[in-house]
Parts: sequence; C-alpha cells; structure tokens
Amino acid sequence: MRVVVPVVEDAGLNSRLSGHFGRAPYFAIVELGEEGRTLDVKVVPNVSKHMGGVGLPSEHILQLAPDVVIVPGMGPRALRLFQEAGVPVLRAAAETVGENLEALRKNLLEELTEGCREARHR
Repeated sequence: MRVVVPVVEDAGLNSRLSGHFGRAPYFAIVELGEEGRTLDVKVVPNVSKHMGGVGLPSEHILQLAPDVVIVPGMGPRALRLFQEAGVPVLRAAAETVGENLEALRKNLLEELTEGCREARHR
C-alpha cells in the first residue's frame, strides 16, 4: 500500500503534517507491506504551481499512484480529483506521519467527504 501525506519537513516518519495540502513544502510517500509494516519512506518536494512549479498538487500526487492520502484537510477541487480517481482521502488524527500510520493500522482514520470551506480553489 502506498500512502501519501503532505508535510512541512523532510524528517521521515517524524515529519509533521502540513495544514495546507496544496501548499505543503513536501509530500511523504510511505510504502506499507503486510500487516501495515513500513517498508520505505521518502519525502519529495512539492513541485506544483503553488510552490513555483507547474500543475496542481493533486495531479502530481496521482502520478505517484497512491492507495490512500492522509491530510488534516483539503480543498474541494483536490478532494474531488482524488474521489474521481478512486483514491480515498483520510482525515489525519495526529501531528506526524508515523503517528498517522499507526492510526491507519488501527483503522482509526475517517474518510474526508467534504473539502475545506476556506479553500481558495473550489
């Protein structure tokens, strides 16, 4: 299973989540194996137009073929793109990637069904 999480730093499983999906400086990509065991963690920079690059953050993430995305919140347009692609977006329950993976393993994360109202892009 491939999990993608927006983060504010490159600190592996200790990376703290970003409160703004599209403006997260980085994305943690975690490969989980059997029984949710962590196989690999890498942190990549956000190269979307929100960070001076090109394209939408959600488009870049979808190219990584995630099985699930974990976020504190997300704008309606990005959420809709993930939903249309069949990628569940789960609401984060903790501050770090590792803590959220533990919540995922315990099936404690709820699916995000509505985008943030204060998002600039709808």
